[in-house]
Formats: sequence, structure tokens, C-alpha cells
Amino acid sequence: MLKKFNLSSRLTFVLKCLLISYLLTTGLLLLLALMLYRFSLSEKVVSVCIIGIYILITFLAGFIAGKREGNRKFLWGLLMGGLYFLILIIISLVVNHGMNTVDGNFFTVLILCCGSGMLGGMIS
Repeated sequence: MLKKFNLSSRLTFVLKCLLISYLLTTGLLLLLALMLYRFSLSEKVVSVCIIGIYILITFLAGFIAGKREGNRKFLWGLLMGGLYFLILIIISLVVNHGMNTVDGNFFTVLILCCGSGMLGGMIS
């Protein structure tokens, strides 16, 4: 049986999913900041943890989106990972006042976010 295409409910779901993703990201980054303060972690460890948080959160967002939609799950996961990355870049550009701080990690994080979101959608 085909689900009725309802754009407003899908858009609402995507926005709720992104909001939850960013709330989880905020919580995990605050936990990482506490660990950095408490254990004096190195910069390399913190960078790996931040990328791990991005991967975990986009995987979960893709998993939830794939579970809800039921068909073309990998595309919904890719969409969630891509939107997560897009908002991440917009926030980064606003905070840093331009593109001058975008480095080689830009494309790596893009591929990791989209890939882990797609993987989450496929597994759901």
C-alpha cells in the first residue's frame, strides 16, 4: 500500500529530525568539552571525537528517516546527512565571518555526513 504524499508532514518530520540531531550534537559536544577540561585531551583526540559525533548523529538521523519513510531509505538518509552538513556549514560561515577558514576537512566531513546518513537509512 502506498503512503499518501504529504509534503507538509514530511517537511515537519525532517525539521524535527534535524532539530533533535542538533540538540544531541550540542549535548555530546558539551560532554566532550567537559572531558577536555577534566582530562586535558590533545587536539587530535578532540578532532577525532568531533568527527565521530557528526558520524553518529547523522547515522541516527538517517536511521530514523529511513524507518519512517519505508521506501528509498538510503535517499532519506542521504538527505538527512546532507541537510545536517548544510546547516553545519551555514553556522560555521556565520560564526567565522566568511569562507577564509574552510580547509581540506570540508569535503571529508561532507562525505562522512552524507555517507553515514545514507548508511543509517539503508540499515533501518
